[in-house]
Amino acid sequence: MGFSLPSSIAFSMAIFFAVCAFLCMFPEPAFAKHARFTRHYKFNIKLQNVTRLCQTKSIVTVNGQFPGPRIIAREGDRLVIKVVNHVQHNLTLHWHGVRQMRSGWADGPAYITQCPIQTGQSYVYNFTITGQRGTLFWHAHISWLRATVYGPIVILPKRHVPYPFPQPFKEVPIIFGEWWKADTETVISQALQTGLGPNVSDAYTINGLPGPLYNCSAKDTYKLKVKPRRTYLLRLINAALNDELFFSISNHTLTVVEADAVYVKPFKTQTVLITPGQTTNVLLRTKSKSPNAKFVMAARPYVSGPAAFDNSTTTGLLEYEVASSSTNNKNKKKQLFTPVLPKLNDTLFSMNYHKKILSLANPKFPAANVPKTVHIQLL
Repeated sequence: MGFSLPSSIAFSMAIFFAVCAFLCMFPEPAFAKHARFTRHYKFNIKLQNVTRLCQTKSIVTVNGQFPGPRIIAREGDRLVIKVVNHVQHNLTLHWHGVRQMRSGWADGPAYITQCPIQTGQSYVYNFTITGQRGTLFWHAHISWLRATVYGPIVILPKRHVPYPFPQPFKEVPIIFGEWWKADTETVISQALQTGLGPNVSDAYTINGLPGPLYNCSAKDTYKLKVKPRRTYLLRLINAALNDELFFSISNHTLTVVEADAVYVKPFKTQTVLITPGQTTNVLLRTKSKSPNAKFVMAARPYVSGPAAFDNSTTTGLLEYEVASSSTNNKNKKKQLFTPVLPKLNDTLFSMNYHKKILSLANPKFPAANVPKTVHIQLL
């Protein structure tokens, strides 16, 4: 005996298959033709020997860089990124925080939106930046390869559209990460086999460098050179796997202007708290003249639970450029200033800090309409 579907179901299925056929014929987002510019990148996934903490090991990188290359686009641009896998690990890349509007297949989580890219194979990510501007980042999205495979995404406003804050003299990405002496794939594999938490990292890093508080790392210190009386936009990215981090620059105030590619009402702070996978843009206003001093920038974890964590501090240096005529200042020994960070478990600071993150709420960027009261159902 034959089987026939009700006419309403059959009609719905016909519509569904027609839409699928249409999307297969036009795999690009329908609005891609309206993108202002198409930017092409090629990412070669390859092994690279890197030395940190007195030890050299082979890590998975993009184009041999650690951290990986910077992606720069404008709001409305289309990104076409060809990824070629030259390593023995299957791999995907995730564009963390990018709104994949009708391009969900380009999002990157392995076994969710795509199959991993196998050894010797390639995949082209194709998506358009829609309604976003600010700082995001990309990283591997399978196992623990994101420990070394990550980099910044800088989304500039549309042309002739200014920032809603003073135009910076220079923009600088600062990426926080973690470093393991052991192979990170071995670390997570052992944790999965035992059911215990993974071994904690051996160091935190600023732009891939741990800084002088770690063994053999005085030369592996990130240095930010600045000019006096200038405004710098620091694009902070927390690429650490699991840890929230405090960040501060000694004797300097930071003005928070954006979080996760969304403008916020500016507020000043001595210390930024940034969670894993989060981005925060801050303005740094330098001093009126070049001081004969070096200023330490430092990041260390905020911990609010009993889980094991890397209880160490990564540091870099903020240094003022000295005019070539000021030879006397060049030869003088510079004083070193270090910041005072909150305690490791300073939950009160965390609560007060996050209360300050508010919508920009101006005519161009209005606050969202939210209910005055929120009822939470506990299960």
